[in-house]
Amino acid sequence: MMRKTLTVLAIGLSLAAAGAGAALAQSAAAKAAVDAGKAAGIVGEQADGFLGIVAGGDAALRASVAEINTGRAGAYKDIAAKTGVTPEAAGQATAKQLYSRLAPGQYWKPLDGGWMRK
Repeated sequence: MMRKTLTVLAIGLSLAAAGAGAALAQSAAAKAAVDAGKAAGIVGEQADGFLGIVAGGDAALRASVAEINTGRAGAYKDIAAKTGVTPEAAGQATAKQLYSRLAPGQYWKPLDGGWMRK
C-alpha cells in the first residue's frame, strides 16, 4: 500500500510540476478565472483534490471551477487505473502537492474541516 501511495504522489507531483493544465483538460479562460478567484479569496483548494468556492462567486466563476474539477476527476480516474488506487486516493495525493503551491493568504479546506487561510 505504501508503494502505491508513493506512486500516486509521484504522479501527482508530475501533474503539479507540469502546471496540470493540459493534463486536466482546462481552458486558459477557466484557469485565469480560477487563478483570479484564488487571489481574491473566492476559490480555494480542497484536500480531496478539487477546487471549491469559499464564498460568493458569479456563475461564470462557478462554471470555471466545475470545468477544472471535471478535468481533475478524469485525471484522478486515469491515475487510479494506472496505479491501482482509488480515484479518491489519487485526488488526495495530488491535493498535497497543490497545497504546497498555494500562495500565502489563499484558501485550503482539509477533509475534516472548514476553509482556512494558508
